[in-house]
Amino acid sequence: MPVILATDIIIYLVFITVAVVAATAGRGEGYVAQVWRHVRNDRVALVCMFILLLYGTVALMDSIRWRDPVFMEDGSEARTESGKRIYSPQALSLLDRALSGMRERTEKTFSAPFATRLYVKESIERPDGTVVRDYPPLRYPGKHWLGTDKVGSDVLFEAIKGIRTGVVIGTGTTIIIIPFAILFGVLAGYFGGVVDDIIQYIYTTLSSIPGVLLIVAFMLIFGTEGYQGGLVTDEDLFMGVFVPTDRLFWLCMIMGITSWTDLCRIIRGETLKLRELEYVQASKAFGVPRLMIIFRHIVPNLMHLVLITFVLQFSGLVLAEAVLSYIGIGVGPEMGSWGNMINTARLELSRDPVVWWNLLGAFVFMFGLVLPANIFGDAVRDALEPRLRLGRR
Repeated sequence: MPVILATDIIIYLVFITVAVVAATAGRGEGYVAQVWRHVRNDRVALVCMFILLLYGTVALMDSIRWRDPVFMEDGSEARTESGKRIYSPQALSLLDRALSGMRERTEKTFSAPFATRLYVKESIERPDGTVVRDYPPLRYPGKHWLGTDKVGSDVLFEAIKGIRTGVVIGTGTTIIIIPFAILFGVLAGYFGGVVDDIIQYIYTTLSSIPGVLLIVAFMLIFGTEGYQGGLVTDEDLFMGVFVPTDRLFWLCMIMGITSWTDLCRIIRGETLKLRELEYVQASKAFGVPRLMIIFRHIVPNLMHLVLITFVLQFSGLVLAEAVLSYIGIGVGPEMGSWGNMINTARLELSRDPVVWWNLLGAFVFMFGLVLPANIFGDAVRDALEPRLRLGRR
């Protein structure tokens, strides 16, 4: 039985968009093809693009999940008294099934990367009956590339599971930011006057309030209930398939609502410039309706700013999720997150001996997503800004 979270739809939309953009660029014509011709000449940007696609593929695999039916001891399927099939409450994704070895290879507690013994001493009884304090051998020696955590789970598997959360936060929040910023920015810049004053008052007031306070208040109201990760209950499901109460989705919503003001300012300033250009003034003189001018002349000439902001703001949002999960208002504790790993590592760094590999795993995977996103964003910006491209030449 498939299980679809509200945030899974974000991943599906992103991949559909990427497929459409790739198909458009492959035709060799149009604005997207011009950008692609510039980006493909930058080898570093190409490498970063493939890294981002790899992260996206992992996120997609972790967003396709289903529940397996429960079987009785005799091998028959378990059913209710009414004959309805009973499914397991654990919804495993394609990634969980592909990495089942890493997921199922658990130890008793901490173990260092590539270790053959546990990281803490225990009382071990020898064959001759004597008891000594030593490091017990692992069940799977040398199999944990980034070690194990307090409950014996593989840290590398937890870091890989955090990829989906990072991609959802980065893309989902930006998808919410863009419509707000374009709507209010264009209205303020094009119409001016009272409309401009009202919109400026709104985003200035919103910017003056610390975003963390708004996020905390919103999450305490809407994010305390619903699906937090882990097992799926019948109360979480709508029509037996869809999970609308996803805490990660609410986090994307509030981060998007509180983060659109910066892009709105940029779009407002660019709209003030565009509305004074000759072709816009000519359209007004010929009696073209205002909405048609906005959709045909203003918004298309703003999309390069939107695209650049989308790519460059992605990394900042990924880091923001890690900070929010670190202070306890991010995703649920049972959902893979680099912020949860950092929060766990904070407590483990005070141990003696120090457990450092949880922090290392989160840092490496976060660095591997944020740095390529920034480099690829710079390449896209150069492709969209002819003056920068000519300056480099």
